[in-house]
Amino acid sequence: MQKHITIPERFRGPPTSGNGGYVAGAFAEQVQQNPDQAVEVTLRAPIPLNAAMSVHRHDAADRASVTIEIDADSTSALSTTKTLIAEVRLQPFSLDIPTPPTYQQALAIRHLAVPLQQRQDSPMPGSLGLHPICFCCGAGHPTGLQVYAAPLQTGQVAAAWQTRAEWADSDGLLPARFLWTALDCPGQLAYFHAGQLTGLLGRMTARVHGTVRAGEPLVVTAWPINVDGKKHFAGSAIFNQKGELIAQAIAVWIGKRAMTEGASPSTT
Repeated sequence: MQKHITIPERFRGPPTSGNGGYVAGAFAEQVQQNPDQAVEVTLRAPIPLNAAMSVHRHDAADRASVTIEIDADSTSALSTTKTLIAEVRLQPFSLDIPTPPTYQQALAIRHLAVPLQQRQDSPMPGSLGLHPICFCCGAGHPTGLQVYAAPLQTGQVAAAWQTRAEWADSDGLLPARFLWTALDCPGQLAYFHAGQLTGLLGRMTARVHGTVRAGEPLVVTAWPINVDGKKHFAGSAIFNQKGELIAQAIAVWIGKRAMTEGASPSTT
């Protein structure tokens, strides 16, 4: 297990903090004994970019967990105040997963994806989508994953995701962190197309079932599960072209934001 972990600026979600799915995948590696284990990551504060965060392991008889912290002022050697960034633990879960579309079906609706539409409420005027430079869904991110989820009539959203060979690890595989990333933003878009713009990602519990060769085309789906006060629960999943389940997640999005004029929720 690492003693420190740093999220480079490339892996941002909002302009000044890390993408929730990517950092959850990075944090999950701190407790996993094998890659198929389900891990729950609770985000307690915005994830700083280009700053070393401390990793503290807490071993129990039946469960490993860690906390991720950072100095309140990471530039000061004298700083003693800590900010809790995340809590991570092994946590099994079950999920009812709707039948996904084919890659071609998902590709056919890509033009309806909010990340590819002009919006007046964009945090970067003149840019596309809700999160223009997000590593997962930002059309303005020069080296992002380009996971553009669009609505289906089934109540799901789906993305035809063409992974790239240059994303490969030393074994030629797509990093698990990238799979966690792709499971993230579509959950918020599932609520958008149900008429609700949620707040930030608060928790993600995910399991990666298999490996993927970098460059392989995949299908990402997501759907609303239920709303409990300010908590919006969403499911998401990734499939290969054979329809085999590669990864799945339950995400909790915290808070509500007003829908403003721009690209309206729609189905096809």
